[in-house]
Amino acid sequence: MRYDAAIEWTRGDQAFVDNKYSRAHVWRFDGGAVVPGSSAPASVPLPYSDASAVDPEEAMIASLSSCHMLWFLAFAAKAGWVVDRYFDEASGELDRNPEGRRYLARVTLRPVTAFTGPAPTQEELDGLHHAAHDHCEMAHSVRATITVEATIG
Repeated sequence: MRYDAAIEWTRGDQAFVDNKYSRAHVWRFDGGAVVPGSSAPASVPLPYSDASAVDPEEAMIASLSSCHMLWFLAFAAKAGWVVDRYFDEASGELDRNPEGRRYLARVTLRPVTAFTGPAPTQEELDGLHHAAHDHCEMAHSVRATITVEATIG
């Protein structure tokens, strides 16, 4: 399978070689979604980044959380549990590798799931999340340690 995204940045009238140019850009996806992107203000200070745009670090964390959720929902449905809501306040932390390069070292998913009717036990919930993690292609694609702190809410 192949997936595509188009990323577009234009310089405008900025000098560029003085390193004082906007990092704001646009992500375009095949279904028509357009997402404003930028470097993180923690990496490139304002006004050269756009705090309201999605930065690559946030996108990576959202991708991991979204993939995990989609697998979780599939396994919950297969097990007969009716999920009403799934909310995850995921976070990630950068660290430095032995060569001194920054990388996404840790991601914590904090899904809170609401059910109609019978809900799984904490052990069953943990099993669903374990299966979701094992099947998530995005989780297989990173070297970050991914921790799931799941609750029923």
